[in-house]
Amino acid sequence: MRRLGSVIGMPPENREQYERLHADVWPLVLERLSAGNIRNYSIFRHGDVLFSYMEYVGDDYDADMAWIAEDPVTQRWWAVCGPLQRPFPERAAGEWWMTIPEIFHVD
Repeated sequence: MRRLGSVIGMPPENREQYERLHADVWPLVLERLSAGNIRNYSIFRHGDVLFSYMEYVGDDYDADMAWIAEDPVTQRWWAVCGPLQRPFPERAAGEWWMTIPEIFHVD
């Protein structure tokens, strides 16, 4: 199992709409995430920063992420949510949410 954390910004004026959307995520988006081996997925907000945590339980992360990304429903979901977010300029090339390193874990 692989744990992943990432962050992205969100202007305060988008907070209400973003939280409303995530209170009722489209079922087909959730199904695609699950079928793509994503588990225990959470998004937290601190001020204008969103932090996501998820666990990947598959064998080929890149292939599963590409499979999720090719889904038309997921693409529409991203088209709705994306304009509400503000990526960090220091993110890696090709990233929307910036991956952050895990520095501590205990079970």
